Amino acid sequence: MPATAIDSMILRDVFATTAMRRIFSDEHRLKLYLDIESALARVQAELGVIPAAAAEEIARHCAVDEFDLEKLKRDTERIGAPVQPVVAQLTALCRDDLGQWCHYGATTQDIMDTATALQMRAAFAMIDAELADIAEALADLAGGHRDTVMAARSQLQHAIPTTFGFKMAGVLAAVLRDRARLAQLSPRVLVGQFGGAVGTLASLGDKGPAVHAALMAELGLAAPEIAWHTARDRVAEAGAFLALATGTCGKLARDVTLLMQTEVAEAAEAAAPGRGSSSTMPQKRNPVSSVMIQAAVPVVRQLAGTLFEAMVEDHERASGAWQIEWIVVPEIFCLAAGVLAHTRALVSGLTVDAGRMRSNLGITNGLVTAEAVAMGLAPVMGRATAHHLVAELSREALKSGRALADLLKESEAVTRHLDPDAIDQLCDPANYTGSAGAAVDRVLALHAARDA
Repeated sequence: MPATAIDSMILRDVFATTAMRRIFSDEHRLKLYLDIESALARVQAELGVIPAAAAEEIARHCAVDEFDLEKLKRDTERIGAPVQPVVAQLTALCRDDLGQWCHYGATTQDIMDTATALQMRAAFAMIDAELADIAEALADLAGGHRDTVMAARSQLQHAIPTTFGFKMAGVLAAVLRDRARLAQLSPRVLVGQFGGAVGTLASLGDKGPAVHAALMAELGLAAPEIAWHTARDRVAEAGAFLALATGTCGKLARDVTLLMQTEVAEAAEAAAPGRGSSSTMPQKRNPVSSVMIQAAVPVVRQLAGTLFEAMVEDHERASGAWQIEWIVVPEIFCLAAGVLAHTRALVSGLTVDAGRMRSNLGITNGLVTAEAVAMGLAPVMGRATAHHLVAELSREALKSGRALADLLKESEAVTRHLDPDAIDQLCDPANYTGSAGAAVDRVLALHAARDA
Protein backbone atom coordinates (compact mmCIF):
# COMPACT_ATOMS: atom_id res chain seq x y z
CA MET A 1 0.00 0.00 0.00
CA PRO A 2 1.60 3.34 -1.05
CA ALA A 3 2.51 5.52 1.91
CA THR A 4 4.91 8.24 0.75
CA ALA A 5 3.91 11.46 -0.99
CA ILE A 6 5.59 10.45 -4.25
CA ASP A 7 3.74 7.11 -4.37
CA SER A 8 0.41 8.05 -2.79
CA MET A 9 -2.52 7.72 -5.16
CA ILE A 10 -3.74 11.07 -3.86
CA LEU A 11 -0.50 13.07 -3.60
CA ARG A 12 1.81 11.47 -6.14
CA ASP A 13 1.04 13.92 -8.95
CA VAL A 14 1.16 16.83 -6.52
CA PHE A 15 4.77 16.19 -5.58
CA ALA A 16 6.11 14.12 -8.49
CA THR A 17 5.28 13.17 -12.07
CA THR A 18 4.14 9.92 -13.63
CA ALA A 19 6.95 10.02 -16.19
CA MET A 20 9.71 10.31 -13.59
CA ARG A 21 8.16 7.68 -11.32
CA ARG A 22 8.11 5.34 -14.30
CA ILE A 23 11.86 5.76 -14.77
CA PHE A 24 12.48 4.75 -11.15
CA SER A 25 9.78 2.10 -10.92
CA ASP A 26 10.54 -1.51 -9.98
CA GLU A 27 9.50 -2.72 -13.42
CA HIS A 28 11.72 -0.28 -15.28
CA ARG A 29 14.68 -0.92 -13.03
CA LEU A 30 14.29 -4.68 -13.54
CA LYS A 31 14.16 -4.05 -17.28
CA LEU A 32 17.43 -2.13 -17.06
CA TYR A 33 19.08 -4.95 -15.09
CA LEU A 34 18.04 -7.34 -17.83
CA ASP A 35 19.14 -4.97 -20.59
CA ILE A 36 22.56 -4.77 -18.97
CA GLU A 37 22.83 -8.55 -18.49
CA SER A 38 21.81 -9.07 -22.11
CA ALA A 39 24.32 -6.50 -23.37
CA LEU A 40 27.06 -8.01 -21.21
CA ALA A 41 26.43 -11.49 -22.59
CA ARG A 42 26.31 -10.15 -26.14
CA VAL A 43 29.65 -8.32 -26.00
CA GLN A 44 31.32 -11.20 -24.14
CA ALA A 45 30.21 -13.59 -26.88
CA GLU A 46 31.59 -11.24 -29.52
CA LEU A 47 34.92 -11.16 -27.68
CA GLY A 48 35.02 -14.95 -27.24
CA VAL A 49 34.57 -14.86 -23.47
CA ILE A 50 31.34 -16.90 -23.43
CA PRO A 51 29.70 -19.13 -26.08
CA ALA A 52 27.52 -17.37 -28.64
CA ALA A 53 24.71 -19.83 -27.91
CA ALA A 54 24.75 -18.74 -24.27
CA ALA A 55 24.50 -15.08 -25.20
CA GLU A 56 21.54 -15.80 -27.47
CA GLU A 57 19.76 -17.84 -24.81
CA ILE A 58 20.40 -15.26 -22.09
CA ALA A 59 19.15 -12.42 -24.29
CA ARG A 60 16.04 -14.43 -25.22
CA HIS A 61 14.95 -14.52 -21.59
CA CYS A 62 15.80 -10.94 -20.63
CA ALA A 63 12.14 -9.92 -20.61
CA VAL A 64 10.39 -8.57 -17.52
CA ASP A 65 7.24 -10.60 -18.11
CA GLU A 66 9.20 -13.84 -17.66
CA PHE A 67 10.14 -12.95 -14.08
CA ASP A 68 8.32 -13.70 -10.85
CA LEU A 69 8.29 -10.33 -9.04
CA GLU A 70 6.92 -11.78 -5.81
CA LYS A 71 9.77 -14.28 -5.68
CA LEU A 72 12.19 -11.47 -6.54
CA LYS A 73 10.82 -9.50 -3.59
CA ARG A 74 11.18 -12.41 -1.17
CA ASP A 75 14.68 -13.29 -2.31
CA THR A 76 15.83 -9.68 -2.17
CA GLU A 77 14.63 -9.39 1.42
CA ARG A 78 16.61 -12.53 2.26
CA ILE A 79 19.79 -11.64 0.37
CA GLY A 80 19.81 -7.86 0.85
CA ALA A 81 20.18 -6.83 -2.81
CA PRO A 82 18.07 -7.49 -5.92
CA VAL A 83 20.61 -8.50 -8.58
CA GLN A 84 21.50 -11.98 -7.36
CA PRO A 85 17.81 -12.99 -7.29
CA VAL A 86 17.41 -11.62 -10.83
CA VAL A 87 20.41 -13.58 -12.02
CA ALA A 88 19.13 -16.73 -10.31
CA GLN A 89 15.79 -16.50 -12.14
CA LEU A 90 17.48 -15.69 -15.44
CA THR A 91 19.82 -18.64 -15.05
CA ALA A 92 16.93 -20.97 -14.35
CA LEU A 93 15.04 -19.76 -17.44
CA CYS A 94 17.89 -20.66 -19.79
CA ARG A 95 18.00 -24.12 -21.38
CA ASP A 96 20.84 -26.62 -21.51
CA ASP A 97 22.71 -25.05 -18.61
CA LEU A 98 23.55 -22.04 -20.77
CA GLY A 99 22.44 -19.72 -17.98
CA GLN A 100 25.70 -20.43 -16.15
CA TRP A 101 27.29 -17.81 -18.41
CA CYS A 102 24.91 -15.10 -17.19
CA HIS A 103 26.46 -12.22 -15.18
CA TYR A 104 29.90 -13.53 -16.09
CA GLY A 105 32.64 -11.55 -14.33
CA ALA A 106 30.19 -8.97 -13.00
CA THR A 107 29.18 -8.06 -9.48
CA THR A 108 25.88 -6.82 -8.08
CA GLN A 109 27.05 -3.22 -7.81
CA ASP A 110 28.16 -3.19 -11.45
CA ILE A 111 24.62 -3.90 -12.57
CA MET A 112 22.93 -1.60 -10.07
CA ASP A 113 25.24 1.37 -10.64
CA THR A 114 24.99 1.03 -14.40
CA ALA A 115 21.21 0.86 -14.13
CA THR A 116 21.30 4.04 -12.03
CA ALA A 117 23.37 5.75 -14.72
CA LEU A 118 20.80 4.71 -17.34
CA GLN A 119 17.98 5.99 -15.14
CA MET A 120 19.75 9.30 -14.64
CA ARG A 121 20.31 9.60 -18.39
CA ALA A 122 16.58 9.30 -19.03
CA ALA A 123 15.78 11.58 -16.10
CA PHE A 124 18.23 14.26 -17.22
CA ALA A 125 16.71 14.30 -20.70
CA MET A 126 13.30 14.86 -19.13
CA ILE A 127 14.66 17.54 -16.79
CA ASP A 128 16.39 19.42 -19.58
CA ALA A 129 13.18 19.44 -21.60
CA GLU A 130 11.33 20.90 -18.60
CA LEU A 131 14.02 23.52 -18.09
CA ALA A 132 13.81 24.45 -21.77
CA ASP A 133 10.04 24.95 -21.49
CA ILE A 134 10.46 26.98 -18.32
CA ALA A 135 13.10 29.12 -20.01
CA GLU A 136 10.82 29.76 -22.99
CA ALA A 137 7.97 30.90 -20.75
CA LEU A 138 10.30 33.11 -18.72
CA ALA A 139 11.64 34.64 -21.93
CA ASP A 140 8.08 35.51 -22.96
CA LEU A 141 7.48 37.17 -19.59
CA ALA A 142 10.81 39.00 -19.65
CA GLY A 143 10.34 40.28 -23.19
CA GLY A 144 6.68 41.11 -22.78
CA HIS A 145 7.32 43.08 -19.59
CA ARG A 146 10.71 44.52 -20.48
CA ASP A 147 9.50 48.01 -19.60
CA THR A 148 6.77 47.21 -17.07
CA VAL A 149 7.86 49.31 -14.11
CA MET A 150 7.41 47.96 -10.59
CA ALA A 151 8.88 48.47 -7.16
CA ALA A 152 11.95 46.44 -6.37
CA ARG A 153 11.92 45.22 -2.80
CA SER A 154 14.73 45.04 -0.30
CA GLN A 155 13.98 43.13 2.92
CA LEU A 156 10.33 43.14 1.76
CA GLN A 157 10.23 46.96 1.60
CA HIS A 158 10.10 49.23 -1.45
CA ALA A 159 13.63 49.92 -2.64
CA ILE A 160 13.86 51.67 -6.03
CA PRO A 161 12.04 51.04 -9.33
CA THR A 162 12.83 48.04 -11.48
CA THR A 163 10.89 46.24 -14.20
CA PHE A 164 9.03 42.97 -14.09
CA GLY A 165 10.92 41.97 -17.21
CA PHE A 166 14.19 42.46 -15.35
CA LYS A 167 12.89 40.30 -12.50
CA MET A 168 11.95 37.49 -14.87
CA ALA A 169 15.18 37.83 -16.84
CA GLY A 170 17.10 37.23 -13.62
CA VAL A 171 15.31 33.92 -13.13
CA LEU A 172 15.76 33.08 -16.81
CA ALA A 173 19.51 33.63 -16.52
CA ALA A 174 19.61 31.20 -13.59
CA VAL A 175 17.67 28.59 -15.57
CA LEU A 176 20.11 29.00 -18.45
CA ARG A 177 22.97 28.37 -16.02
CA ASP A 178 21.14 25.28 -14.76
CA ARG A 179 20.89 23.97 -18.31
CA ALA A 180 24.58 24.67 -18.81
CA ARG A 181 25.40 22.83 -15.59
CA LEU A 182 23.43 19.83 -16.76
CA ALA A 183 25.25 19.74 -20.08
CA GLN A 184 28.59 20.03 -18.31
CA LEU A 185 27.98 17.39 -15.67
CA SER A 186 26.39 14.77 -17.92
CA PRO A 187 29.69 13.41 -19.30
CA ARG A 188 31.00 13.08 -15.74
CA VAL A 189 27.86 11.52 -14.28
CA LEU A 190 26.46 9.31 -17.03
CA VAL A 191 29.18 6.73 -16.62
CA GLY A 192 28.67 2.99 -16.33
CA GLN A 193 30.22 0.55 -13.86
CA PHE A 194 31.86 -2.78 -14.59
CA GLY A 195 34.68 -3.83 -12.30
CA GLY A 196 33.86 -7.19 -10.81
CA ALA A 197 34.42 -8.00 -7.16
CA VAL A 198 36.60 -5.01 -6.20
CA GLY A 199 36.91 -3.14 -9.48
CA THR A 200 39.97 -4.91 -10.92
CA LEU A 201 38.10 -7.23 -13.35
CA ALA A 202 40.45 -10.01 -12.23
CA SER A 203 37.91 -12.71 -13.09
CA LEU A 204 38.11 -11.87 -16.79
CA GLY A 205 41.87 -11.87 -17.08
CA ASP A 206 43.25 -9.91 -20.01
CA LYS A 207 39.77 -9.70 -21.60
CA GLY A 208 38.47 -7.45 -18.82
CA PRO A 209 39.26 -4.04 -20.34
CA ALA A 210 37.86 -5.02 -23.74
CA VAL A 211 34.62 -6.31 -22.21
CA HIS A 212 34.38 -3.16 -20.12
CA ALA A 213 34.78 -0.84 -23.11
CA ALA A 214 32.44 -2.84 -25.32
CA LEU A 215 29.71 -3.01 -22.67
CA MET A 216 29.71 0.76 -22.14
CA ALA A 217 29.67 1.36 -25.88
CA GLU A 218 26.73 -1.04 -26.22
CA LEU A 219 24.80 0.79 -23.49
CA GLY A 220 25.69 4.27 -24.72
CA LEU A 221 27.39 5.22 -21.46
CA ALA A 222 30.83 6.66 -20.86
CA ALA A 223 33.47 4.22 -19.62
CA PRO A 224 35.09 5.28 -16.35
CA GLU A 225 38.84 5.61 -16.09
CA ILE A 226 38.69 3.29 -13.07
CA ALA A 227 35.99 1.52 -11.07
CA TRP A 228 34.00 3.84 -8.80
CA HIS A 229 32.29 1.38 -6.45
CA THR A 230 33.11 3.55 -3.42
CA ALA A 231 33.83 6.86 -5.16
CA ARG A 232 30.33 8.33 -5.20
CA ASP A 233 31.01 11.88 -6.38
CA ARG A 234 29.08 11.27 -9.61
CA VAL A 235 25.80 10.56 -7.83
CA ALA A 236 26.43 13.32 -5.31
CA GLU A 237 27.01 15.79 -8.15
CA ALA A 238 23.70 14.78 -9.69
CA GLY A 239 22.02 15.51 -6.36
CA ALA A 240 23.80 18.86 -6.08
CA PHE A 241 22.56 19.82 -9.53
CA LEU A 242 18.99 18.94 -8.60
CA ALA A 243 19.29 21.07 -5.46
CA LEU A 244 20.52 24.02 -7.53
CA ALA A 245 17.92 23.68 -10.28
CA THR A 246 15.03 23.31 -7.87
CA GLY A 247 16.45 26.13 -5.75
CA THR A 248 16.06 28.41 -8.77
CA CYS A 249 12.42 27.36 -8.93
CA GLY A 250 12.00 27.90 -5.21
CA LYS A 251 13.19 31.50 -5.43
CA LEU A 252 10.68 32.21 -8.19
CA ALA A 253 7.88 30.51 -6.27
CA ARG A 254 8.65 32.56 -3.15
CA ASP A 255 8.42 35.80 -5.15
CA VAL A 256 5.14 34.79 -6.78
CA THR A 257 3.67 33.92 -3.39
CA LEU A 258 4.60 37.36 -2.11
CA LEU A 259 3.31 39.09 -5.24
CA MET A 260 -0.03 37.32 -4.74
CA GLN A 261 -0.56 38.86 -1.29
CA THR A 262 -3.80 40.85 -1.10
CA GLU A 263 -1.90 44.03 -0.28
CA VAL A 264 0.39 43.55 -3.29
CA ALA A 265 -1.65 41.70 -5.96
CA GLU A 266 0.85 42.36 -8.74
CA ALA A 267 0.92 38.82 -10.17
CA ALA A 268 -1.00 35.58 -9.71
CA GLU A 269 -0.96 31.95 -10.70
CA ALA A 270 -3.31 30.94 -13.48
CA ALA A 271 -6.92 30.82 -12.37
CA ALA A 272 -9.08 27.71 -12.75
CA PRO A 273 -12.39 26.71 -11.16
CA GLY A 274 -11.73 25.75 -7.56
CA ARG A 275 -7.95 26.10 -7.84
CA GLY A 276 -6.48 27.46 -4.63
CA SER A 277 -9.85 27.63 -2.90
CA SER A 278 -10.26 27.52 0.86
CA SER A 279 -12.41 25.03 2.77
CA THR A 280 -13.76 27.85 4.93
CA MET A 281 -13.09 31.24 3.28
CA PRO A 282 -15.04 31.61 0.02
CA GLN A 283 -13.04 34.58 -1.20
CA LYS A 284 -9.63 32.89 -1.07
CA ARG A 285 -7.47 32.20 -4.12
CA ASN A 286 -4.37 30.62 -2.69
CA PRO A 287 -1.17 29.95 -4.59
CA VAL A 288 -0.94 26.24 -5.38
CA SER A 289 2.11 25.52 -7.54
CA SER A 290 4.20 28.06 -5.65
CA VAL A 291 3.33 26.43 -2.33
CA MET A 292 4.11 22.91 -3.53
CA ILE A 293 7.41 24.06 -5.00
CA GLN A 294 8.40 25.68 -1.72
CA ALA A 295 7.42 22.53 0.19
CA ALA A 296 9.50 20.23 -2.00
CA VAL A 297 12.63 22.31 -2.57
CA PRO A 298 13.99 22.05 0.99
CA VAL A 299 13.46 18.28 0.89
CA VAL A 300 15.41 18.04 -2.37
CA ARG A 301 18.18 20.07 -0.77
CA GLN A 302 18.30 17.79 2.28
CA LEU A 303 18.31 14.69 0.08
CA ALA A 304 21.24 16.16 -1.85
CA GLY A 305 23.04 16.55 1.46
CA THR A 306 22.33 12.91 2.23
CA LEU A 307 24.00 11.92 -1.05
CA PHE A 308 27.07 13.80 0.11
CA GLU A 309 26.94 11.77 3.32
CA ALA A 310 26.89 8.62 1.17
CA MET A 311 30.27 9.58 -0.31
CA VAL A 312 32.05 8.49 2.86
CA GLU A 313 32.40 4.77 2.17
CA ASP A 314 34.69 2.06 3.46
CA HIS A 315 37.48 0.57 1.40
CA GLU A 316 36.49 -1.04 -1.94
CA ARG A 317 32.88 -1.99 -1.19
CA ALA A 318 30.66 -0.06 1.17
CA SER A 319 28.71 -1.42 4.13
CA GLY A 320 25.67 0.82 4.27
CA ALA A 321 26.62 4.11 2.66
CA TRP A 322 25.97 2.91 -0.90
CA GLN A 323 22.56 1.62 0.11
CA ILE A 324 21.61 5.19 1.08
CA GLU A 325 21.45 5.91 -2.65
CA TRP A 326 18.82 3.20 -3.16
CA ILE A 327 16.51 5.25 -0.95
CA VAL A 328 17.50 8.77 -1.97
CA VAL A 329 18.08 8.72 -5.73
CA PRO A 330 14.50 7.82 -6.75
CA GLU A 331 13.05 10.30 -4.24
CA ILE A 332 15.25 13.23 -5.18
CA PHE A 333 14.61 12.80 -8.90
CA CYS A 334 10.86 12.35 -8.45
CA LEU A 335 10.55 15.40 -6.19
CA ALA A 336 12.69 17.47 -8.54
CA ALA A 337 10.46 16.46 -11.44
CA GLY A 338 7.43 17.62 -9.47
CA VAL A 339 9.07 20.97 -8.74
CA LEU A 340 9.91 21.50 -12.39
CA ALA A 341 6.42 20.52 -13.55
CA HIS A 342 4.85 22.99 -11.10
CA THR A 343 7.32 25.68 -12.20
CA ARG A 344 6.48 25.16 -15.86
CA ALA A 345 2.77 25.50 -15.07
CA LEU A 346 3.47 28.54 -12.91
CA VAL A 347 5.42 30.56 -15.46
CA SER A 348 3.28 29.46 -18.41
CA GLY A 349 0.08 30.65 -16.77
CA LEU A 350 1.32 33.59 -14.70
CA THR A 351 -0.92 36.66 -14.91
CA VAL A 352 0.71 40.05 -14.41
CA ASP A 353 -1.14 43.19 -13.33
CA ALA A 354 0.95 46.04 -14.71
CA GLY A 355 -1.58 48.60 -13.53
CA ARG A 356 -1.33 47.36 -9.98
CA MET A 357 2.45 47.49 -10.19
CA ARG A 358 2.29 51.11 -11.27
CA SER A 359 -0.26 51.90 -8.55
CA ASN A 360 1.87 50.28 -5.86
CA LEU A 361 4.81 52.45 -6.85
CA GLY A 362 2.85 55.40 -5.49
CA ILE A 363 1.88 54.05 -2.08
CA THR A 364 4.90 55.70 -0.43
CA ASN A 365 4.12 59.10 -1.95
CA GLY A 366 7.16 59.04 -4.20
CA LEU A 367 9.75 57.71 -1.75
CA VAL A 368 10.58 54.92 -4.18
CA THR A 369 12.40 57.61 -6.20
CA ALA A 370 14.31 59.09 -3.26
CA GLU A 371 17.59 57.66 -4.52
CA ALA A 372 16.90 59.03 -7.99
CA VAL A 373 16.41 62.52 -6.51
CA ALA A 374 19.53 62.24 -4.36
CA MET A 375 21.60 61.15 -7.37
CA GLY A 376 20.09 63.98 -9.43
CA LEU A 377 21.19 66.53 -6.82
CA ALA A 378 24.58 64.96 -6.10
CA PRO A 379 26.43 66.60 -9.02
CA VAL A 380 25.44 70.09 -7.85
CA MET A 381 25.62 69.77 -4.05
CA GLY A 382 27.71 66.66 -3.39
CA ARG A 383 26.50 63.15 -2.75
CA ALA A 384 26.56 63.23 1.05
CA THR A 385 24.76 66.58 1.25
CA ALA A 386 22.16 65.47 -1.28
CA HIS A 387 21.60 62.19 0.54
CA HIS A 388 21.14 63.96 3.88
CA LEU A 389 18.69 66.51 2.42
CA VAL A 390 16.55 63.91 0.64
CA ALA A 391 16.56 61.73 3.78
CA GLU A 392 15.16 64.66 5.79
CA LEU A 393 12.48 65.36 3.19
CA SER A 394 11.62 61.63 3.05
CA ARG A 395 11.06 61.56 6.79
CA GLU A 396 8.81 64.60 6.43
CA ALA A 397 6.87 62.86 3.64
CA LEU A 398 6.34 59.82 5.88
CA LYS A 399 5.25 61.97 8.78
CA SER A 400 2.93 64.30 6.86
CA GLY A 401 1.65 61.91 4.20
CA ARG A 402 2.55 64.46 1.52
CA ALA A 403 4.22 63.62 -1.79
CA LEU A 404 8.00 63.82 -1.93
CA ALA A 405 7.78 65.81 -5.15
CA ASP A 406 5.73 68.53 -3.45
CA LEU A 407 8.17 68.82 -0.59
CA LEU A 408 11.06 69.02 -3.01
CA LYS A 409 9.37 71.87 -4.86
CA GLU A 410 9.03 73.75 -1.57
CA SER A 411 12.67 73.30 -0.58
CA GLU A 412 14.86 76.27 -1.46
CA ALA A 413 17.92 74.05 -1.28
CA VAL A 414 16.41 71.96 -4.09
CA THR A 415 14.74 74.62 -6.25
CA ARG A 416 18.02 76.51 -6.34
CA HIS A 417 19.20 73.74 -8.66
CA LEU A 418 16.09 72.07 -10.09
CA ASP A 419 12.93 73.50 -11.64
CA PRO A 420 9.54 71.81 -11.14
CA ASP A 421 9.74 69.89 -14.41
CA ALA A 422 13.15 68.50 -13.50
CA ILE A 423 11.81 67.43 -10.10
CA ASP A 424 8.85 65.70 -11.74
CA GLN A 425 11.22 63.89 -14.08
CA LEU A 426 13.32 62.67 -11.15
CA CYS A 427 10.19 61.57 -9.28
CA ASP A 428 8.87 59.49 -12.18
CA PRO A 429 9.72 55.82 -11.42
CA ALA A 430 9.85 54.99 -15.11
CA ASN A 431 12.87 57.26 -15.47
CA TYR A 432 14.94 55.36 -12.91
CA THR A 433 15.20 51.78 -14.13
CA GLY A 434 18.81 52.17 -15.18
CA SER A 435 20.08 49.52 -17.56
CA ALA A 436 17.24 47.10 -16.78
CA GLY A 437 16.08 47.02 -20.39
CA ALA A 438 19.57 46.38 -21.73
CA ALA A 439 20.05 43.57 -19.21
CA VAL A 440 16.77 41.96 -20.30
CA ASP A 441 17.86 42.17 -23.92
CA ARG A 442 21.21 40.58 -23.07
CA VAL A 443 19.63 37.62 -21.27
CA LEU A 444 17.07 37.14 -24.06
CA ALA A 445 19.92 37.06 -26.57
CA LEU A 446 21.66 34.36 -24.50
CA HIS A 447 18.43 32.39 -24.41
CA ALA A 448 17.97 32.67 -28.18
CA ALA A 449 21.57 31.61 -28.78
CA ARG A 450 21.24 28.63 -26.39
CA ASP A 451 18.66 26.90 -28.57
CA ALA A 452 19.71 28.29 -31.95
